[in-house]
Amino acid sequence: MSPRRTLDTAAAPAAGTTSARRVLAVLAVFAALVLLNTLLSMRNWWPTPAVLPDARLAPEFVALWVLLLAAVAWRGALSNRALAWLALGYLGMVLGRYFDVTVPALFGRAVNVYWDGQQIPTFLWVSARDYPWWVSVAFVAALFAIVAGLFLAIRWALAVLAREAAPYALRARWTWAVTALAVATVAAHLAGAVPGLTWHLVTHPVTPTYARQAVLLGAALLPGGAARVLPPSTALDTALAAPPQEALGALRGRDFKLIFLESYGAMAFDHPRVAPPLAAARARFEQDIAASGREVASAFVRASTFAGASELSHLSLLSGLDLSDPLRHDLLLTTDRPTLTTLFRRAGYQSVGLYPALSWDWAERRFYGFDRFLDGRDLDYRGPPLGYWKIPDQFTLARVEQLLPRDASAPPRFLFFPTITSHLPFGPVPPYQPDWQRLLSDDPFGAEESQRLLASFVDWIDMLPNYVGMFDYTYRWLGGWLQRPEPRESVILLVGDHQPAATVSGEGASWEVPVHVVTRDPELLARFVALGFAPGLEPRRPALGGMHDLTSLLLQALAEPLSASSTSAVSIRPPP
Repeated sequence: MSPRRTLDTAAAPAAGTTSARRVLAVLAVFAALVLLNTLLSMRNWWPTPAVLPDARLAPEFVALWVLLLAAVAWRGALSNRALAWLALGYLGMVLGRYFDVTVPALFGRAVNVYWDGQQIPTFLWVSARDYPWWVSVAFVAALFAIVAGLFLAIRWALAVLAREAAPYALRARWTWAVTALAVATVAAHLAGAVPGLTWHLVTHPVTPTYARQAVLLGAALLPGGAARVLPPSTALDTALAAPPQEALGALRGRDFKLIFLESYGAMAFDHPRVAPPLAAARARFEQDIAASGREVASAFVRASTFAGASELSHLSLLSGLDLSDPLRHDLLLTTDRPTLTTLFRRAGYQSVGLYPALSWDWAERRFYGFDRFLDGRDLDYRGPPLGYWKIPDQFTLARVEQLLPRDASAPPRFLFFPTITSHLPFGPVPPYQPDWQRLLSDDPFGAEESQRLLASFVDWIDMLPNYVGMFDYTYRWLGGWLQRPEPRESVILLVGDHQPAATVSGEGASWEVPVHVVTRDPELLARFVALGFAPGLEPRRPALGGMHDLTSLLLQALAEPLSASSTSAVSIRPPP
């Protein structure tokens, strides 16, 4: 065998190995490009928390590629430490993208770090209570593994691009045209030059979401930020400037009950799969109202939130401020600004906050200034746990009447009650218990019914049937409650806090919610009708404004200078 033949034979495997390595390198570069772009262009798999890949360009990925080209051209290579920091920053962008596309799909509103960062831990803790400790540990471990895996995958992809793709792109002039085209397409999309075309080529960036959160957090932390951000509450300030018994004179010393109905949105009247089956339940409820000697008038208003963060609507009505921006809500809690609670207490009312959803110490309650505050622990419910918050609303009202009985000698009462049973996922639906006294026992529904409730299947994919059943139940307990003997007359305002999540209400659902005022006083009801309410239980459009506008309408309806005769007929004593 000749020496030449020996060398050729030995060289053949080496050439084949080099070729294979080149193919693997090309595949690795392609995989890295697709991975990094997909992680910032993923879209939501509506209506679930899952995501799907999207082939459109992610603006931040294009920016990353240009940055890598510049860094490699300048330094020649990136250190492992630089790659790790770059991967960590990119991971933050990926997590931001996930929440940016998932939160609107599930809750119908944009992500808000200032608000969601406080609510998510509480939600997870409430959810974890129903499972053994090892389930929570396994969940945390799985979450950590996913995030760690993402970090390692991103770091690998960045290393491939920095060490393989970028050096080649700097040498091969044809890649410059591809990069320039990508940059121009992204720039045109961000500038809105040809949205009909670029929308199909470029996804929306996540950077503006982070920028907005930074602005909100900065405003919250700057000295005097609250005063600059919060507008005056003109209607409430005017009411507080009037003599105490004039601002609420039309109540004539009657109790006032402000009840927020969880997830009670306009879809209860508009949705084709909800409105027809609830029509009979509403007709029955209207009959119950009439049987109690009362009348009702209704309207639509625009809630301050969608699908969650009920406190935004609660406090918008109590304060008369538009709190649709969560920053305003959180800033307000740091102040001593007055609310309707302040106004009622000033007029001699005892204020009661009834929060069955809470089973932990709620520091913000100090802002509300209730004379009495009852949470889920105070109610001591012993029946079968129903849903995430366990306590049925019918029991809650029966229990508060037992714990805080009313009689003619007690001061008038302002009750603020955010309900909770009709919270997503709207199941299991409690049975209406006509024997209200039995609700207070250890066996409110009977053993067989309790077992059925505990074994109930909650369909998270199609929650509309349970939504219908839940508001049939809500109308039933409200109607039954209104027909119970009342030791002292009350005026009742029923308000929806927000529409249910987009998974139930559908894409593009409005933020409108119904409002019902229920009273035995036809003159007081006429005041609401004159302000735009419609007689009966069916609200009419257009909506009367935002939730904070309802504060102004309410104060207009309740304000009345008292005559000498009516003043003497009303005995208002300060709360104990």
